[in-house]
Amino acid sequence: MKLKRFNPANIRVSRDGGGRFPGGGGGKIGFGTIIIAIIAYFVFGADPMQTVSTLDGIQQQTAANRVVGQSSAQGPQVCDDSAYALEACNVLSSLNETWQPLFQRAKVPFEQPELKLYSGQVSSGCGAASSAAGPFYCPADQKIYIDTSFYDTMKRQLGAGGDFARYYVMAHEYGHHIQKLTGLADQVRRAQQESPQAANRLQVAMELQADCYAGVWAAKNRNQIEPGDMEEGMTAAAAIGDDTLQRNAGGRVNPESFTHGTSAQRMQWLKRGIETGNEDRCDTFAGL
Repeated sequence: MKLKRFNPANIRVSRDGGGRFPGGGGGKIGFGTIIIAIIAYFVFGADPMQTVSTLDGIQQQTAANRVVGQSSAQGPQVCDDSAYALEACNVLSSLNETWQPLFQRAKVPFEQPELKLYSGQVSSGCGAASSAAGPFYCPADQKIYIDTSFYDTMKRQLGAGGDFARYYVMAHEYGHHIQKLTGLADQVRRAQQESPQAANRLQVAMELQADCYAGVWAAKNRNQIEPGDMEEGMTAAAAIGDDTLQRNAGGRVNPESFTHGTSAQRMQWLKRGIETGNEDRCDTFAGL
């Protein structure tokens, strides 16, 4: 997908430096540990706030091991840190330019999310987190958190490579920001508290809608799509379906534990967004 370079005036981005994990001798945990955590995140920890809370105790234990003099920065200069950082900034700028006018036409207040790039571990409005959490959106501070090393894991361990696969990850997390701004996220959280037996079904609907919103963004920028992009997106959606992750982890496929939807469902809703380009066609809650 040929995205234009980001508009510095149209993005909010910052960077946190990495920390040192006990016994690791470096700023990142190994790929083996990451992939286990990613599987746990996608299959069992759908709610980023719950995932981060689980990691909070670990981060308190490792706080003393953080590297002294770690770097942090704020502003568009962060985008030039690496090829992945630049790419993420380009996607964020495109997402802002796509969604903000839709909110303005609907006369719904809009606030851009901030992109927080980090290495190893980070403190968020939802608690402390590490690379093991995978990319996540925190509704408390309206920030998208990404350790870009996840993209290498996605390619090597999940078989989901390519630039559009990475864009899909960003666009999905941005979809959760859309849900926060429309008030849907808060409504779902309340419904989950009132009806715990429906919590997983509601969470799956949330995640599938974020997939659909990612597809809508791609559709509204169809002139920038290149051959192979759709295949990359579908491969990524299939790779992170609950049933596929459970099966690949060697466990039994348990629909009652699904939190993001099956591979078929994730592909279906991403495709729905791409084919219609209409956010109103992303009602994943109908029939629940």
